[in-house]
Amino acid sequence: MNSLRTEAEILRDKGYSYNMIKQALGVPISTMSYWFRERPFKPNKKVLDRIKYGPIKSGAKRHNQKVQNIEKLKEAGAKEIGKLSHRDLWMLGIGLYIGEGSKTIESIRIINSDPAVIVVGIKWLKQICLLSNKNIKIRLHLYPDSNEKEAIKFWRDVTGIPTKNFRKSSIDIRENKKASNGRKLPYGTAHISVVSNGDPSKGVSLFRRINGWIYGAINQV
Repeated sequence: MNSLRTEAEILRDKGYSYNMIKQALGVPISTMSYWFRERPFKPNKKVLDRIKYGPIKSGAKRHNQKVQNIEKLKEAGAKEIGKLSHRDLWMLGIGLYIGEGSKTIESIRIINSDPAVIVVGIKWLKQICLLSNKNIKIRLHLYPDSNEKEAIKFWRDVTGIPTKNFRKSSIDIRENKKASNGRKLPYGTAHISVVSNGDPSKGVSLFRRINGWIYGAINQV
């Protein structure tokens, strides 16, 4: 995990406020709000001593109620979905590809920064498109403050794709990009691409079939 985020999580779990963590580590409050939006919080004595007891206690209570509500609804939603069938996974992958896949060139690619989405994409490629690790390559899109070795290890562990299948990472050095993007995405964005290894059924032909699946699904809605 990103070392700065790990340090921030330790301080947060010890009851320190966003402002105090910002003073200690320099992490923007907006970034911590994103990191800890579902993390319970109990202010420590230092926090309570710095400000009036009532507001911070009330704020912590509201935050924890929100966290509990999110978790409760998440569990209820998961029960409503039930167990996915093979066809469910097929349809889920089509929807994912509509949103995150390449459609303008005859090359199969899925791009996302969310590990869960990438895992679904790879499972879809393997179980529905009948591909294997040898057909899957990953290129990481990173930021100047990213640790490439840590990022590759993170995505390797998440996806189960071996290190040798990772292509040279690209580093985003555009000046108009917000610095906070790197902190919010310490492991960057994963670009999954498919290589046919000389088998058209796992290359151009598969790309065209996927387009057919998308066409067939969309035109029934």
